[in-house]
Amino acid sequence: MRLVENLLDLKSLEQKPTREGYGLGLVRAADENQNVVALCADLVESTRTEIFAKKYPDRFVEMGVAEQNMASVAAGMALMGKIPYISSYAMFSPGRNWEQIRTTIALNDQPVKIVGSHAGVSVGPDGATHQMLEDIALMRSLPNMVVIAPADSEEAAKATLAMAADERPNYMRLAREATPIITTEHSPFTIGKAYIFRPGTDITIVATGTMTYQALAAATTLIKDHISAEVIHAPTIKPLDKDVILDSASRTRHVVTAEEAQINGGLGGAVAELLSEELPTPLARIGVKDRFGESGKPEELLKHFGLTHSHIAMAAHHLLMKHKHRKPDW
Repeated sequence: MRLVENLLDLKSLEQKPTREGYGLGLVRAADENQNVVALCADLVESTRTEIFAKKYPDRFVEMGVAEQNMASVAAGMALMGKIPYISSYAMFSPGRNWEQIRTTIALNDQPVKIVGSHAGVSVGPDGATHQMLEDIALMRSLPNMVVIAPADSEEAAKATLAMAADERPNYMRLAREATPIITTEHSPFTIGKAYIFRPGTDITIVATGTMTYQALAAATTLIKDHISAEVIHAPTIKPLDKDVILDSASRTRHVVTAEEAQINGGLGGAVAELLSEELPTPLARIGVKDRFGESGKPEELLKHFGLTHSHIAMAAHHLLMKHKHRKPDW
C-alpha cells in the first residue's frame, strides 16, 4: 500500500480515474501479446480505449452503439484465439447486453474481458439511468465469470494486464471520477487474492474498488476512538479470497463490508454467504440498500447514500456496541 500522510485530506492525495489505468494497462497487455484486441461501443474517450486505438488501430474495432453485438462478436473472436477486451459504460455492458454475455461468453467459457466504466453513484449528475449499481450481482451470478473491482488507477492497470493471462471470462468495473491512489506500481495484484492493507484486532473491514480508500480513512478515524480496524482490500469479488477473510474474521469476530454497489448480491452478499456457511460472525454491510441512484455531485451522492469513511466508522461502532456482550461460539 502507498504510504499516505493524511488519508482524510483529499487535497493532499494524488488522484486519477481507475479508467485511466485500464487504458494504460490495455496497451501494456497488447505490447506483450499480439492476440490482445479491443472493441468499444462508441465510447473510446470515456473508457480510455482511445490510448489502445491510437497505438494499435489494426487491432481495434469500433462497434458503435451496439453492446449486444459487441459481446457476441468478441465471443467469436475469442473462439478464434484472440483475447478481446470490450468496453462501454457499465450500465450498457453488462447492463444492456447481459444475455449475450451469458450465452455467448460465459456459457462457452470464452476469455472475453468485459470492462464496465462509469459504475457506481459517483458517476454523479448523469443520474439513476447511468449509475450502474447492480453489475457485481449480475456478473457474480454467472458461472465461469471472474469479477474484479480495482482500488485505484495503479491497480486497474495491473488487473488489465493480469486479465490477459487468465483463461476465464472476466468482468472489471471502473469509476468515472478521479479517486485517491493508495497502491504503488510495486503493490501485488493476483486475480483471486485479497490483501490486508492495515492490520487490526477489533473489527475487520472488507472493501472493494475505490471504497477501499474510504475503509482506510475509516480505520484512521476509528483509531482515535481506540478501535483497531483491520482493512482487507478485495479487488477480486469472484472468486473471493475465503482464507484471508475467514482468518481475519476469526480474530476480530466482527466484520463490516464496503462497496459502491447494491449490497444485495454484491461484495456484502458474497461475504455474508461465506460467513454464514463457514464462520457465523456479526456483520454490517455498507453499500446501496435496495435503491436506485440519483443525480448530484459525486461527493454529495456518496454522503447521501452512506458511502463515506464516516458511515463505515459509524457502522463499526454500532456493530461493536450491539455485540459487545455476545459470547463467541468458537
